Amino acid sequence: MTAVISRPGTQEKLEILSTDAQYDLACACSCNQNERRMRGADGKWIYPVTLPNGGTSVLFKTLMSNVCVNDCKYCPLREQQDVRRCSLTAEETATVFLDYLRQRKVFGLFLSSGVVGSPDATMERLNRVARLLRDRHGFRGYIHLKIIPGASDAAIEEAVSLSSTVSLNIETPGEKNLAKLSSKKRYIEDIIGPIKLISKLTACGKKYERVKQTTQFVVGAAGESDSEIVKYMWGLYDRLKMHRVYFSAYQQEPGDESVVGDQPSDLFMREHRLYQVDFLMRRYGFEESDIVFEEGGTLSLAVDPKEAWAKRHPEWFPVNVNRASKLELLRVPGLGPVTVRRILERRKEGRLSDIRDIGKVGALLSKASAYIAF
Repeated sequence: MTAVISRPGTQEKLEILSTDAQYDLACACSCNQNERRMRGADGKWIYPVTLPNGGTSVLFKTLMSNVCVNDCKYCPLREQQDVRRCSLTAEETATVFLDYLRQRKVFGLFLSSGVVGSPDATMERLNRVARLLRDRHGFRGYIHLKIIPGASDAAIEEAVSLSSTVSLNIETPGEKNLAKLSSKKRYIEDIIGPIKLISKLTACGKKYERVKQTTQFVVGAAGESDSEIVKYMWGLYDRLKMHRVYFSAYQQEPGDESVVGDQPSDLFMREHRLYQVDFLMRRYGFEESDIVFEEGGTLSLAVDPKEAWAKRHPEWFPVNVNRASKLELLRVPGLGPVTVRRILERRKEGRLSDIRDIGKVGALLSKASAYIAF
């Protein structure tokens, strides 16, 4: 039987709901669990986060409710689970956020929720907080609202109009994979359709072009391959102009055999490799066809994706540091955007003749030395 809290105070509800918000993280790229999921010391609702534009901020992050009518097998808050349930009102959420904002402990809001009643009823709760902050309190800062799968076009457009960033989690690549995880969510109608609508509303030249759209995959819950995720990730960036894709390694509950996927000991490294692929696509000019997979469509856990590509294409190397284009230099393992920018600047001053002309020789430049010539 589900434990119900009798008239809990706002602070007690925050303790519960912000803890449960850990299951909806926009994690940064790292294979170290502590680095990826750090929160502030002042409470679990104070949340350092990587923003879609690549910057970082400290947000007030919580669920408005951990009540949920969905049956997503990867989620500890699904309807069938016996957890302590509670909800914050829009007024409570806005008041607590503004208090932390005045203390300069947070700079923005990241708000999500379980599905209470229906998708549109839940969106009304989320949108009401944003309306209170924007219209009544004049807050013009960062607001990230989660879009509930299955919400109406009108509810989605209102959320977009109130937000700096919106996100609807794609969760897994494809309809067949989602069917393994939920009997209630419809992949095309509830997830892909709304993502396409948001892309249309926020397209360049449109009314809400300032608003960013992000999404997230739960890695490993449906037994999907890395190649399936990468295929969908490329489509999100190439066709739907997604601003940022995040990944969260599925953390199976002890004794839970309801989810299809395995829980390998290196699942966090798998997540890390997907973030590296994401970075190659967003910053290095790589496409889906450039990503190298091992048998079964898996990314190598031993070699990073850029080095795997370099080993597959020896005809590209060595790259002449003094003549190569920016994109050619970015293909070199060990050279990142900052180092490439430094190379291009120093080439204006004269010919580079040694790796030490690029910078201090550490692990990354040592790796690069096998792929470059002067």
